[in-house]
Amino acid sequence: MRALADLIDRVNVASGKGLAWFTLFIVLIQFSVVLMRYVFGVGSIWMQELIIYLHAFLFMLASAYTFSKEGHVRVDIFYREARPRTKAKVNLFGALFLMMPFCILIIYVSWAYVANSWSILEGSQETSGIQARFLLKSAIIGFAVQMGLQAFVMAVRSWAALQGDEVELRRMQIGGNH
Repeated sequence: MRALADLIDRVNVASGKGLAWFTLFIVLIQFSVVLMRYVFGVGSIWMQELIIYLHAFLFMLASAYTFSKEGHVRVDIFYREARPRTKAKVNLFGALFLMMPFCILIIYVSWAYVANSWSILEGSQETSGIQARFLLKSAIIGFAVQMGLQAFVMAVRSWAALQGDEVELRRMQIGGNH
């Protein structure tokens, strides 16, 4: 289980780091759109939609990376100062009873929505837009799968910490997968 958790974590970290490049692309494309519009008087719906696609992919598919680094907003009035075993209990409970069911619910609710989009190969409403809206909608399921898998990683590591694993207890003490 530990090896599987480490593999999932490595995949999520690698995808998050790869998707971080989308930030640069978003800035460059946005700069180009503004330059084209206000200097040359030319617009591009395709480029404007590309910014939306990249932004959505960045935030949806890099969320598991952020989760793995404990970068999400957390109300940690008590958690921050808690002992490592207490953190492990909170993380185990949160992963098993909050995050994983939430991810399963997202997949369940969005499956037909995404499948319908794929069945018609849904595209942009604009003629010159990106004709791959089905890919954009697929990010919903990708998000839920990655976050669910990262919750599994958290559960495995928390369980190991509760069993006395020194590496995991130290990780709980300093916070995150550093």
